[in-house]
Amino acid sequence: MRRTAVVTGASSGIGEATARRLAAEGFEVVAGARRRERLDKLAADVESIRPVTLDVTSQESVDALVDSLERCDVLINNAGGALGLESVAEGRLDDWQRMYDVNVLGSLRMTQALVPKLVESGDGVLVMITSTAGLVSYEGGGGYCAAKHAQTSMVETLRLELVGQPVRVVEIAPGMVQSEGFAVTRFRGDEEAAARVYAGVPDPLSSDDVADAVAWCVTRPAHVNIDRMIIRPRAQAAQHKVHRVSG
Repeated sequence: MRRTAVVTGASSGIGEATARRLAAEGFEVVAGARRRERLDKLAADVESIRPVTLDVTSQESVDALVDSLERCDVLINNAGGALGLESVAEGRLDDWQRMYDVNVLGSLRMTQALVPKLVESGDGVLVMITSTAGLVSYEGGGGYCAAKHAQTSMVETLRLELVGQPVRVVEIAPGMVQSEGFAVTRFRGDEEAAARVYAGVPDPLSSDDVADAVAWCVTRPAHVNIDRMIIRPRAQAAQHKVHRVSG
């Protein structure tokens, strides 16, 4: 029987790229997201992808997805995102709430629901897509950094709690990724402001680059756990150190 991978936030960006890549690696992929029309298009393109409407902030929605699964060998907790660049002192509580609900509690719901199936598989892999923002904070990123730090802490705790079980726990922390919609969402639809994030940066990471990293981690031998992979473009030395070229 083919192994089954569940990917959250699969309607665009890193999630979509990961669903496509895991399907190419031979997985049956359950692609979950809120935008069902995007998922249906994805499934029409790739035969081994099954679309499932999913809102990770809803326990009922998560339970419905889990009830539809015969098995789960790999869980990719990818659903997330950033809202705003206000300082902590001026941050919007509803933005912080949304970021925590999706990034942290969404990952918690999916993890709690699927750890039993991952254990049952005999070689489960749980991948948390975090961010370098979960390792180093920066001005204007208070809410997003807090949420990503929480996910990083969750990964580290899970690895301790699941030791001895047939489940690998992997964190992939991307740096600057020019993925569909991420910066636009953060800047509340301002495409010009979003474009300035990447202006002059030679070759920021793409969603496919991150999907490639995910695929490599989950296809290692069962005894090999990639605890954490930090992946940045060559042009980004650190959160605050990015090479840009003019013209």
